[in-house]
Amino acid sequence: MSLRDFLERFRPAGTPGASATGVPADRTAERAAELEPALARLADVQREAAQIRATAEQEAEALRRNAAREAARIVEAARERAPEVRRRTAEPLLREARHQANALRAAGERTASAVRERAARRMPHLVDLAVADALRLPGGEREEP
Repeated sequence: MSLRDFLERFRPAGTPGASATGVPADRTAERAAELEPALARLADVQREAAQIRATAEQEAEALRRNAAREAARIVEAARERAPEVRRRTAEPLLREARHQANALRAAGERTASAVRERAARRMPHLVDLAVADALRLPGGEREEP
């Protein structure tokens, strides 16, 4: 008990003047009686808040589990679709590569055809030169048939 509470007990209980018999006022008890209903309601509110927090934590955990399952489902679906997406993405590139390969093949065939034509035109002359070289004697003379 504090000094203030002790001195409070000797404060007059009645009006000033002639002394009247009475019991000194117990202010601590009065305050406790006044605050007890409010504190009881506060305890009820605290219990309710704890219940709300517990419920919210359970709901949050359920949401996290559902979100994790949904994320796993999305990842699995993406993995299943990945080969098709890759194929569709590569298709235009492959088409362009085939087109370039065909163009290169055609250009190569044109070049080979030109070489064959030139060889065909030059072949008789080259054969004549080769035969002439073969018929020439070592001393530079020609053998007569």
